[in-house]
Amino acid sequence: MNNLSPKQFYKRQTTLSEIGEAGQQKLLQTAVVVVGCGGLGSVAAVYLAASGIGNIHLIDFDKVDVSNLHRQVFYKIKDIGKPKAEVLAMHIKAISPFVKVSFSNKAISKDTVFQEIDTFDFVLDCTDSLPIKYLLNDACVLKGKPLIYGSLYKFDGYVSSFNIKLPNGTYGANLRDAFPEISKEAIPNCSEIGTLNAIVGMIGLLQANEVLKLVTGTGKPLINRLLIYNSLENTQYKMKLKFNNTCHSERKRRISQIFKTENYDDVNCQIQEKSLLISAKELKKILDNTMQDSVALKEYIDKNKEIEIISVIEDISTQLPFEVAHKIPFSTFDNHPISFHQDKEYIVVCNRGILSYAITQRLKNNYPNLTVFSLEGGITNY
Repeated sequence: MNNLSPKQFYKRQTTLSEIGEAGQQKLLQTAVVVVGCGGLGSVAAVYLAASGIGNIHLIDFDKVDVSNLHRQVFYKIKDIGKPKAEVLAMHIKAISPFVKVSFSNKAISKDTVFQEIDTFDFVLDCTDSLPIKYLLNDACVLKGKPLIYGSLYKFDGYVSSFNIKLPNGTYGANLRDAFPEISKEAIPNCSEIGTLNAIVGMIGLLQANEVLKLVTGTGKPLINRLLIYNSLENTQYKMKLKFNNTCHSERKRRISQIFKTENYDDVNCQIQEKSLLISAKELKKILDNTMQDSVALKEYIDKNKEIEIISVIEDISTQLPFEVAHKIPFSTFDNHPISFHQDKEYIVVCNRGILSYAITQRLKNNYPNLTVFSLEGGITNY
């Protein structure tokens, strides 16, 4: 096994006249950074490694969870609790001896993004965070880096090759040409609304495919087009993207101004205020009528007040471990007005405590004197 050569390893690829030895050499000389090592990133990274991309850097702050395994198929039960980026790096080393792989277990941020992408030829956005997607896009525009975009929503997947330098020296469309601004609302990710595992693999593969096409000059990459694929109907639609302006220097100037003022905060990663949280242990004590056992609870819960629990889980058929007064999907919460009363306590719950916290913040802003809490960690940790 130690006598393996790249020529043997990539023989089926180099046999393709469109790739050949020259194309394979280009792949081995290419460096890619994959941001997000979940369903999209794990698939894209493994297939890029197996294809012979010479240098791959993995970035993910998260650890393997049992709920990941159905769609993040390169992780095993024994990996639960381990850092995703590290586990994935070990897997790539085991299957691709000619690939240099490194990893970071820290979340990418506005302060670190330029350092993280600086030495790489391609950036793969495999995150499920809308603010981080815009952060990567804006950084890539400012640094002239190609961004291979992928995202998911239930049974739909989206892929594009953003900010690609064209033969005439101009650059292709970027994320802000498709969607100019970051939504200010918390957007449910697959942990909250669910996803079918097959679409995750398909989109990750399409991202890897875009890199292979761009590096080898083969085929027609998704430049100035957003591919929308629906797995239920097995249909796809390519949406043409129009430029806000055709001058790249003007685009950089505009995005540079945005970068200075935008904080790219992610509701999925933000630090939650303890004063707006209630733990699973505390809620159980309330529901079991054992509040008198907790001195801390008495400080912020009035046991004489009626408690109403509000679920903002998207799937209202989800079985909950306790009775709730209202089941309102997060995405339609504003369309279902509730009469809030000062003499009641309100507890908002969701799957992981992310969307419930966003609603709790919103209610507290709208009704400053309202007593409202988010279930910390969601019903997943209840």
